[in-house]
Amino acid sequence: MDKQLLQYKGSKQVMALVGVLTLGQAISIIIQALYLSKAITMMFQGSTWQAALPALLIFLAAHLMRNFFQWGKERLAYRFADQTALSLQQQLVEKTFELGPRSVGKHGSGNMITLILEGIPQFKTYVQLFIPRFLSMAIIPITLFFYVFMMDGLSGIILAVVLPILIVFLILLGYAAQRQMDAQLDTYKLLSRHFVDSLRGLVTLKYLGRSKAHEKAIENVSNKYRIATNRTLRVAFLSTFALDFFTSLSIAIIAVELGVRLINGNIGLEPALAILILAPDYFAPVRELGNDFHATMDGKEAGEEIRGILAEKTVDRKDLPTVPEWTANSEMKFEAIMKKADEDRVILKDLDFTVNGYQKVGIVGTSGAGKSTLIDLLSGFTQPSSGSISVDDIKVNHLSFPDWQNQLTYIPQHPTIFSTSVLENIRFYEPTATREEVAEAVRNAGLDDLIHSFPNGLDEKIGQAGRTLSGGEEQRIALARLLLQNRSILLFDEPTAHLDIETEHEIKQTMLPMLEEKLVFFATHRLHWMKEMDIIFVFEHGEIVEVGTHEALLEKPGAYTRLIEAQRRGIKG
Repeated sequence: MDKQLLQYKGSKQVMALVGVLTLGQAISIIIQALYLSKAITMMFQGSTWQAALPALLIFLAAHLMRNFFQWGKERLAYRFADQTALSLQQQLVEKTFELGPRSVGKHGSGNMITLILEGIPQFKTYVQLFIPRFLSMAIIPITLFFYVFMMDGLSGIILAVVLPILIVFLILLGYAAQRQMDAQLDTYKLLSRHFVDSLRGLVTLKYLGRSKAHEKAIENVSNKYRIATNRTLRVAFLSTFALDFFTSLSIAIIAVELGVRLINGNIGLEPALAILILAPDYFAPVRELGNDFHATMDGKEAGEEIRGILAEKTVDRKDLPTVPEWTANSEMKFEAIMKKADEDRVILKDLDFTVNGYQKVGIVGTSGAGKSTLIDLLSGFTQPSSGSISVDDIKVNHLSFPDWQNQLTYIPQHPTIFSTSVLENIRFYEPTATREEVAEAVRNAGLDDLIHSFPNGLDEKIGQAGRTLSGGEEQRIALARLLLQNRSILLFDEPTAHLDIETEHEIKQTMLPMLEEKLVFFATHRLHWMKEMDIIFVFEHGEIVEVGTHEALLEKPGAYTRLIEAQRRGIKG
């Protein structure tokens, strides 16, 4: 049994109720077999059907009760599985936000999407089937064994000897299926990540003329998944056949043993028939658990992976610091800040800087220099490995606490567009905002003409299964969200990297007024933004190698001028 099932809320009560219903079902099976054999024996011995009718009616009532108990078990298991899966899905989504985008990147966005959209339903099916099947295997065979043993000791001994063989065989098949399922799950994760990445990069592949060549990569990944799935199905089909074969063989052995003893007069017809009728129900729970075990293995694996993510260490929310609202007189210091990766690779080292009030801070450097990691530290998505941070002379070890995060807005390179209306997309973080406030944010973000072109205006559905927006339009939606939040700290991580020059110029004219009277950290490769910054941090290999204004940094040869020159050569090329 999966011990983790006992840790879910309400699981013990549900299993107790299902256990009681299963015991009632076992008693109904015994009564059903007893009175069916009685009715058959009476008619075999020449009694009229009227004489056998009471036994047949009791058999029918027991049969109905048996199916009623089965319905009750499945209903309880379904409700518990549905509630548990919904709770697990909510916890996974909340954990995803707690861990931050870099942790999601570690697991793979495709893998996270697969877990939330497909893993949760698979886990629900697993819980729904496993609980009643497992308790049936634990209760029904034992109950039937004691009844048969009291009726006929030899038949009970045969049942007791044969069942453990089936259980051992089921365990061995489980180990074999586990290996195949692990291989299938790994290839499925690979396929899902590959699919999501391919979907996101399709425009780039077409632009580079590589979309046709990418077909081969998709074919290879799909073929690996096909092979892994076929291997898993092979084990599942063979195990199902083997279980059915050995179950039938066991019933045949009991039938032969009863037949020989019946001929020799060592057992009566009625008890022999009752034992023979009970034999298939004695072995059925093991066979059903074996069959459903293979059908729900992917759900069990998904549940284990989800629990692994939920168990990941996040920021300890106890005794979180309190910092005041950021104002024109506020100050923040980074002192000897270092950030290491899991393998002790240094990403940022010896960061020392101070920002005051409403400054616009530009962050530039080559790819991998540490720009995004600094944004992650500032947003609280990750924590420094060492060093200290102070906000208005209040020392903290990190910025992963609500008092700070509630003051900032984060604009990524690819803003998320939800599958809902424009109105709900813009006020996603401010659900109580009025239509008038949203309309004002739309005007200031330069979305007026676009919204007026929609038949339903602000109620037009966008995102998946809705109207498709261009990259620039999506970025304007993000800017409208920013305006609606009106927070004092803005973090930008390559917000225009995927836009063409013309669209970026339009977005820039919209954004510049939004940066006033704010503390802004702007990480980008597009160096023309640096003319608008009050101060620039130039990163190389995880260190700040130069600090100054755009004009001051241009006056001396160094890392910043090298970036300017490299960008000019790229444009000319």
